[in-house]
Amino acid sequence: MSTTTPAEAACCLPTLQGPLTAEEAEPLAAVFKAVADPVRLRLLSIIEHTEDGEACVCDLTEPLDLSQPTVSHHLKILVDAGLLTRTKRGRWAYYAVQRPALDEFGALLRRQRAAAA
Repeated sequence: MSTTTPAEAACCLPTLQGPLTAEEAEPLAAVFKAVADPVRLRLLSIIEHTEDGEACVCDLTEPLDLSQPTVSHHLKILVDAGLLTRTKRGRWAYYAVQRPALDEFGALLRRQRAAAA
């Protein structure tokens, strides 16, 4: 089992050089699965555009009109996919976008779009 996060692995996938191997496809699929939900896409966007680049769960429930447990569930999936970091401060957890991981994921999408054109 690899210790590479799905987002880290996605940055190095040779998607334009040949078919993906099972080892290459698995972490990439985890990232796609994590962002395949509209709530998670909104969470990434909200957190990315906060003034200080991070947000507490308590700040995210109202804009999404969802309960704290539901928001926490979605945040955990994004953390597990390597797209967010989580820092505990007292009783609250703060989340920040993993800029390199998000940039690499975006670059992969741009390569795929260019290859399809």
